[in-house]
Amino acid sequence: PSPKVRGTHPECSIVLHFQEREAECLERIQSESQTPAPPGQEGCPTEWDGVSCWPALPLGQSRAVTCPDILNVFKKSKGLIQRNCTEWGWSLPSPPYHSTCQLENLGSNNDTEAKARHFVTMKVLYTCGYSTSLAALLLAIGIFSCFRKLHCTRNSIHIHFFTSFILRGTAVFIKDSVLFSDESIDHCTMSTVTCKAAIAFFQYSVLANFYWLLVEGLYLQTLLLLTFTCDRSYTWGYILIGWGVPMVTVGVWVLTRLQYDNHGCWDDHSSLYWWVIKAPILLAIFVNFLIFLNVIRMLAQKVRCPDLSKTHKQQYMRLTKSTLLLIPLFGVHYVVFALFPEHVGVDVRLYFELVLGSYQGFLVALLYCFLNGEVQAEIRRNWGTWQRSMESNVFNLATQDFTA
Repeated sequence: PSPKVRGTHPECSIVLHFQEREAECLERIQSESQTPAPPGQEGCPTEWDGVSCWPALPLGQSRAVTCPDILNVFKKSKGLIQRNCTEWGWSLPSPPYHSTCQLENLGSNNDTEAKARHFVTMKVLYTCGYSTSLAALLLAIGIFSCFRKLHCTRNSIHIHFFTSFILRGTAVFIKDSVLFSDESIDHCTMSTVTCKAAIAFFQYSVLANFYWLLVEGLYLQTLLLLTFTCDRSYTWGYILIGWGVPMVTVGVWVLTRLQYDNHGCWDDHSSLYWWVIKAPILLAIFVNFLIFLNVIRMLAQKVRCPDLSKTHKQQYMRLTKSTLLLIPLFGVHYVVFALFPEHVGVDVRLYFELVLGSYQGFLVALLYCFLNGEVQAEIRRNWGTWQRSMESNVFNLATQDFTA
């Protein structure tokens, strides 16, 4: 069977495999150097040729090895590579590795360049998306903070939700600058505190984003159950769910990686410990989906109620529209991809999570702030007040000039 390789990425598995084999071979060489061979029994010492480890061999004998079998990179060749121990040392491999161990067709240079252009285009798209989202979210937070009449529990939860999106976008930019800013960095062996901290912050931001989405669902359900009279005592509970649960989860994940799987930059999804992050996200999505169904059921009952006034029906209908617009944010694509291994549908997964996901913050700001009737009314009221104040000041100045 193929050896188990702890690669941070599939393309790094080959490099790490040969590095591990080389380390094992060098340990054997160091061990043998401490016990030199008896006089008259000299031969060829253990040697690492960059591909295989050749154990020590007496003079005049030969040894044969098979092609390395690492993750099906090499074709299943039954040929053997042979080396002889001569009085001048090890002979050259015969036949050479490149003729016996034929590489699989990994694609031409044109394919590699096309993939590179594809990823550059994708990076430009999600950079524009996160930049747009960050600008819209900061403006929305400013609006909610500046107007006193908008200070309430509902909008406070919206601000926390916006902040989680801001953290997520910032974490993406930090991760890109740490991991991908320098093309000379060897990502297969990179394992610094900085890159691990960047990945841990990114995972916390993603978790907080999903759990504040869960808080939005919980608050909406509570609001309907209590008929638009939500007690402020729930606020600290929401904060503990939105920020506390992700903090505890990421803390457990960091300690687990440090203790049992401390290699690379922790940005691999093939590790078993990835479920420490993945399971809470799936749980939040599942609970949110149940809340979503329950909210739709309660809204349908209230709208159909004959005793309900027209004003309340319009209020419920606005909530219905807002809730239906939240469907893309309930992580449907995340659930679909969670059913498949991480290496399946990588391009589609990246497109959904990076490109489309980068505009989620802008959509949330648009939904909860810019298209919010209450916010629009408050802005119009303050704009009218400011215009009247300016007109009054101009009139006073004109009057003073006239009287003077």
